[in-house]
Amino acid sequence: MTTEQDPVVLVVDDDEKLLETYEMWLAADYDLRTAASGEEALEKLDEAVQVVLLDRLMPGLSGDEVLDRIRASGVECQVAMVTAVEPDFDIVDMPFDAYVPKALDRETVRETVDRLVARARYDGTLQEHYAVAEKLSTIESRKSDAEMAENQDYQELLERFDELDERLSTRASNLDREDIVSGIGDVPDVDVSGTDERDSQGDSA
Repeated sequence: MTTEQDPVVLVVDDDEKLLETYEMWLAADYDLRTAASGEEALEKLDEAVQVVLLDRLMPGLSGDEVLDRIRASGVECQVAMVTAVEPDFDIVDMPFDAYVPKALDRETVRETVDRLVARARYDGTLQEHYAVAEKLSTIESRKSDAEMAENQDYQELLERFDELDERLSTRASNLDREDIVSGIGDVPDVDVSGTDERDSQGDSA
């Protein structure tokens, strides 16, 4: 049974059976909202939502469009794209926080939600640091060294990670990127109540 203190998680997928599976995996520990379309997701989105699990391929409003509208709304939540779409270099410019491939299992879903709930309390710079690390990890797991060396977007993303790493180095010991993506590091020494606001200073990747 959930309480008012449970994190609010919005799950968006046009597969009704998958939404039922999410209910079984998450409803006991989170304040879970489900939406079977992009339009319904935007109706159920508000400031209370901390994490969104968003299907990328949906009829009507696609996951990509919903993601853009979430960011435009000003609601500060963590968004994981959950999809069977093989990621390409186009994900560099997408403002998500995690990219989760289907097929899904309970452990992956729970770990993703837990990781993003924890990050929701961090300031903008630290959130971006984690999001960039996730993008790099996603790309590097699917592209060859030669492809990455030739892609300007990927190279700029690497540079952005280094910039953020340097900015944060005065606040805490740097985490290895693998630790960031795996959720090992909770950044206990970082002042998570900083004044940075997501995207407010042109810092988005």
